[in-house]
This record gives sequence, structure tokens and C-alpha cells, in this order.
Amino acid sequence: MKILNSKPVFDIFSKKEKPKKQNPENKNPEEKIIIDYRERNSSVNIQLNKLGHETEFRELKVGDYIVKDVVIERKTVSDFIGSMINKRLLKQLEELQQYPNKLLIIEGISEAELYTDGVSENNSINPNAIRGFILSILLRHKIPIAYTKNSEDTAKYISVLSRKKSSGISLKAKKFSLGKNEQLEFIIEGFPGIGPKKAKRLLEKFGSIQNIILAPTEELQKILGKNALLIREIIERKYFPK
Repeated sequence: MKILNSKPVFDIFSKKEKPKKQNPENKNPEEKIIIDYRERNSSVNIQLNKLGHETEFRELKVGDYIVKDVVIERKTVSDFIGSMINKRLLKQLEELQQYPNKLLIIEGISEAELYTDGVSENNSINPNAIRGFILSILLRHKIPIAYTKNSEDTAKYISVLSRKKSSGISLKAKKFSLGKNEQLEFIIEGFPGIGPKKAKRLLEKFGSIQNIILAPTEELQKILGKNALLIREIIERKYFPK
């Protein structure tokens, strides 16, 4: 008897699993870290890029950085003291209350001691007044504070925060209206190297933004030092549309 080799019967009802596509980009990509455009001159952005983070500059009404669902206000030691004196920080703390998750970073602890810096640069500030203000931030405003050594340390804090699981955040926060003098100070503080204290000194000396722009570089140097040359270069810099 001749035996025929039978072919396997194909079952049309069997389910054949399709091979899963390997998508290397299917990992949950880290969201962009949103940075206020006034922070362009800070080296924090450079440090974040070195750590592999993608950043985007925008005009933020509240805070300096937005990381997932956390809004961050960043202050150097001198900025913290200056904004505490002119009470601008109080308004910023109130604005932060629009967000459930917020953080205040005080940067430069290794470069300037928080309490002696206040006494030396701002004369009669009692260290206990600074301590009391910090306690008010923690207890009254319920805003946690992170103390960082420098911009690199700040970037590492933000990097760790960006990797935590959390939901997104709305950018539709409202900027509380500034007074007339505060508006002028806010504009001048947009220049690199000019904090609240120097902005106020410039306006007190020259009386208006127009007078500051028209002032001789030698006069600006009396308050700004070497930064006066940079300010002059920015004022005279031409804008080239792309």
C-alpha cells in the first residue's frame, strides 16, 4: 500500500498572534520643563539640558519653572532678601496659591550665607526677621522650600522632580496686578544682573526707565559695575527678524 504524505490542515478559526512591534519611543517620554523667558540668563537651563531634559521658554504669569504639576519660584539668596524687603515676594507667594503643588527654591547657599548676606547688603536686617519670614512661608503660606548650593544643584532638584509620577498643570494662572512703581521695577529687573535692590536704586537715581536708557555708561557703572557694559550693549542691540 502506498502511503501519501498528508499536509497539515490550516485552521481558519485559530487566532494567530501578530508579533508586537518594538517601539523604542513607546516609553513614557519626559514632558518638557517649562521655563519663564526671564530665566534665559540663568544657567539652570544649561544644566537641565546637560542632564538630558528638553526645556521650553514661555511667558509664565506665575512662577519661574513648571515641572509636570508643580510650579517653582526660584530665588537667589540676594533676590530672596531683596524681594522680602520690597514685599514683592509676598505677592508672588499669594500668586502661587493658585496651584495645588508649589515649591520655593532659594539658590546659592554655598555662595552666600542667608543670614549674614542680609545683614551685610541690607544693613539693618535682623537674621531673626529672615527666619520669621521663612517660617511664615512654611506655616502660613504652606509652601515648601528647597535650599540649593548653586544653579547645578537647582537643576538636579528639578530633574528629580520631573521623573516623579504626576498629572499635568494648567498654565492659565493670573498675574496679580502690580503697582505703578512695581511695574517699573519689574521691567528693570528683566535685565541680566539687576535684582530688586539695584532696580530700585536705578529708578530712584534716574527717575524713569527712559532716563536709565539714556544715562551715560559711566553713571550706570556707579550702581551696576561691569554689568553696565552688558546693559548698554543690550539697549543698543539691533533686532533682526527671522
